[in-house]
Amino acid sequence: MELFTSFTENLLSPPILFFSLGVIAGLLKSDLEVPEQISRFLVMYIMMAIGFKGGIAIAETNTINSAVIFTILAGMGTGFIQPFIGYYILKLTTKLDDLTAAAVAAHYGSISMVTFVTAVSFLGINSIVYSGYIVAVLSLMEAPAIVSGLLIAYKSQPRVAKDNPQSLLKLMQEIATNGSILLLMGSFLVGWMSGAKSMEKMEGFLITPFYGILTFFLLDMGLLVSRHLSDLKEFNLKLVIFGIGMPLIGGVIGIALSVLIELDLGTGFLFTVLISSASYIVVTAAMRTALPQAKAAIYVPMSLAITFPFNITIGIPMYFAMAQKFLG
Repeated sequence: MELFTSFTENLLSPPILFFSLGVIAGLLKSDLEVPEQISRFLVMYIMMAIGFKGGIAIAETNTINSAVIFTILAGMGTGFIQPFIGYYILKLTTKLDDLTAAAVAAHYGSISMVTFVTAVSFLGINSIVYSGYIVAVLSLMEAPAIVSGLLIAYKSQPRVAKDNPQSLLKLMQEIATNGSILLLMGSFLVGWMSGAKSMEKMEGFLITPFYGILTFFLLDMGLLVSRHLSDLKEFNLKLVIFGIGMPLIGGVIGIALSVLIELDLGTGFLFTVLISSASYIVVTAAMRTALPQAKAAIYVPMSLAITFPFNITIGIPMYFAMAQKFLG
């Protein structure tokens, strides 16, 4: 009953309804669009708000205890290991070539910022608190997934490592200077350094408008998803099942680790959401650069048009119900 209630509330919330509106508008070939500059502003605003609020939460935390350290290590470790799990499943169940399978798998070790933000909003609606250090976990899960994805590709196709002019070190340098990651971590540090008193000064910009801006952003995301739905024509049922099955595997792993670390309900839920989500921004850009031979028509819609909609409509209330049962 709790699962059904959570599912219904999330499905009928304004952000999800506007996301659905964006998908429908795109499918109807409507001229509705969000200008690119505004889209970039929305992304920057959300990362700034999440990072800043996470830093404030850390500033209000008296001690960095074992739970903080273990959660960060578990997040990075899972980000590295999950692509290997995904690659093994793909090679066992599909006929994808090695490089495309490696690129797809790498996406499932990383995270989706928008899925995370939607989950944070879900907690806000339910008045459930969480620990701010989870934002640090979010930002640290991008790189391990990319590294493991490339290791898989280089191991399965050694010539790729030889022929690729861009070294792994150079790619990691680009990841470290990625604007999204820098803004997220920079905002986190600003919130941490400025302390709780700064929240009052920033509330009118980063706190009060957040839910409305998130809703507008999900409208834009719906339009983006609709543009990639046509790519699904190359998909078969096994790929669709993988796109839904991997986040469910991540959900089980996330809840199990949360129980072992003894995380609270809100933090454990967000940790589970991170492990269950799939990147479609940073990892996608890295795979296009490092593995140009991999089929982008497979790995882009896999995370964006299958896993992302599944997670924000069905996955989030499901993970929350699991967290309530084992962590509540």
